[in-house]
Amino acid sequence: MQLTIENLSKTYPGGVRALDQVSLTIPSGMFGLLGPNGAGKSTLMRTLATLQEADSGQATLEGTPRAARIDMLKEKNTVRKLLGYLPQEFGVYPRTSAVKLLSHLAALKGVGAHSKERLEIVEALLERVNLSEHRHKAVSNYSGGMRQRFGIAQALLGDPQLLIVDEPTAGLDPGERNRFYNLLAEVGENIIVILSTHIVQDVKELCTNMAIIDKGRLLANGAPAQAESQLAGKVWSMSMSKPQLEHRSWSYPILSTKLVGGLPSVRIYSDQRPEGDWRPVEPDLEDVFFAKLSGMKAG
Repeated sequence: MQLTIENLSKTYPGGVRALDQVSLTIPSGMFGLLGPNGAGKSTLMRTLATLQEADSGQATLEGTPRAARIDMLKEKNTVRKLLGYLPQEFGVYPRTSAVKLLSHLAALKGVGAHSKERLEIVEALLERVNLSEHRHKAVSNYSGGMRQRFGIAQALLGDPQLLIVDEPTAGLDPGERNRFYNLLAEVGENIIVILSTHIVQDVKELCTNMAIIDKGRLLANGAPAQAESQLAGKVWSMSMSKPQLEHRSWSYPILSTKLVGGLPSVRIYSDQRPEGDWRPVEPDLEDVFFAKLSGMKAG
């Protein structure tokens, strides 16, 4: 199965160009769409989820059980039968339990031939996302992590072939994030899962393929490890005092600055060994991310 996006563009009123000729090929498995807030990620996700129109371009889904080729921008009802979608934010009915709300959503989606079968599917999904013990509690009273797990459960209704999740781990604690990782990795073994996020670690730990987008434009596309290898031998690090950082005298592009042991640890990009006490370090995906956002022609 494969999703092909060609020259997709979207401009909002006021001239904001959210998507600018974006072209991507997304195979089965976990695909990370990485970019800062306002990069155009949610616009792309909402367009693929049939929630808004593109100005131009194409999106085609091939090799699904329902059809050999689906035009996602025109055959919206067909797409919706294959789609699972977890938006960045979603509302729930107050005082409605997880099992009742998920059963209602399943009925709206046409899942289950009758109420008994539908309930069995709902109970199995709640078990899968580890909410079975809390199925009779109101979803509006769930913690952030529990609500996100419920969101995945509703997105998995009907066994989707394309699953889109938009900023799914924002606000989750480390334990909840790890459980969410494991669930997404399990789901993504046989279908296309598009993970839209600004959290580099999400993409590094989950995705076999990725793209970086900013200001509506595609900046990079490929495997995370391959992107990191393009920076090999070009990333350097040094710990220094805050006054040293404030009055820096070097001209190398800064990739990132973090506090380590109370001191700033600076990572820079340079094709050649910099002057001073810089030490070479292995590049990571965060280095790739900042290098691409700053316009460096790395690799």
